[in-house]
Amino acid sequence: MALLRFESVSFRYPDAKTNALEALSFSIEKGEYVVVCGESGCGKTTVIRLLAGLCAPNSGTVIAPERVGVVFQEDRLLPFASIKRNLFLPSPDGGRQNAMQLLRDMGLGSEADTAVRHLSGGMKRRVAIVRALAFGGEALLLDEPFNGLDAENRRTAAGLILKTAAENRMPVL
Repeated sequence: MALLRFESVSFRYPDAKTNALEALSFSIEKGEYVVVCGESGCGKTTVIRLLAGLCAPNSGTVIAPERVGVVFQEDRLLPFASIKRNLFLPSPDGGRQNAMQLLRDMGLGSEADTAVRHLSGGMKRRVAIVRALAFGGEALLLDEPFNGLDAENRRTAAGLILKTAAENRMPVL
């Protein structure tokens, strides 16, 4: 049985003239990695929002675990809070050590007490990735996760994502 599944899903945003998605069907098994590519506006973010439960389809069925880690297009961090606080808020009980290890693996361990508003764009992006990985869940949804990262940090982030997903047999979209 697929862990993530769309069955003939259609979705239209309010006041839109056309559907963002029309009768889309696919399935992703535990441990699979899927990359969705397409031009701007083709529905990639809508798929992630539906899988994360942030919106409901107009028709069809979306099947996804209740608990998924998400990296959104925007970092969605609390600017006034420290990196550590941003990581600990959504982390499950006992997940703080894991969050701190992931932060160190991402090369930001020494910055843990720094307020997010003082970080560069690339640093914020890496914190957003660590937050999603530390949150855990049964699947990982990534919406343009490497935006704003230089080549070295992109490699580090991709390696950490793949390592975490493999260890937890999480499907990744």
